[in-house]
Amino acid sequence: MTPVARWRSNMRLEDSTIEPGDLSSVSLQSKPVLVVQNFWSAEERQFFRTGMNQVAWKSLSDLKNVREDFPNSGNWAKAEIGSAEAEHFLSRLQLPCIREYIESFPNIIGRHVGFNYYSYSAGDCLLTHDDTDQGRLVEGRRAPKRRIAVVTYFHEEWQPDWGGELIIYEQRTDRDKGPINLMPTYCIEPLPGALVMFTVPRFHRVCRVDATAGQHRRLSIAGWFMTEHS
Repeated sequence: MTPVARWRSNMRLEDSTIEPGDLSSVSLQSKPVLVVQNFWSAEERQFFRTGMNQVAWKSLSDLKNVREDFPNSGNWAKAEIGSAEAEHFLSRLQLPCIREYIESFPNIIGRHVGFNYYSYSAGDCLLTHDDTDQGRLVEGRRAPKRRIAVVTYFHEEWQPDWGGELIIYEQRTDRDKGPINLMPTYCIEPLPGALVMFTVPRFHRVCRVDATAGQHRRLSIAGWFMTEHS
């Protein structure tokens, strides 16, 4: 990002950053990108890191379809969340803003969630995409529609020069033709304990983790709240 783009995105970020105590009064309808600082306590972050040490991880090199969608993205890793950790995670995300937004869609016949652990090391990134994956079939039925994306961080430490920022874009409306024209509007550092939520579709990417991170890993849970329709 250019210095001007980073400055503009940080101005937008200030308007969308809240503390956990403010969650009862915010709406994803009016603030489609939300950053909640210090959502997880140090004890909770340790709880999830312990869970991460007990699961089987798959690297990007082992995920053929994902690797084809995200080439030149390093070799980040993904794992399923253990049952105890998943239960605690979802219990903490029983938030009015999520419930209100999900229930705003008509003709819902099912509600779904899909979350995984992710680990990014030096050299890893995620290319720009908008989280739409609506065409495939699941057990002969259309896949649920992704409505709210969530990413939240559990590493113990993260320095600004280590990279790994989440960049969120808006599509420019001053161009009617030609390729999609994106403008960065948020540059979100992966601060320990922070929770990020944004409505889907919304173009975003994860910046490459810098070599200065050394052996430190960007540890997160990411995924979606989804709705199913007939």
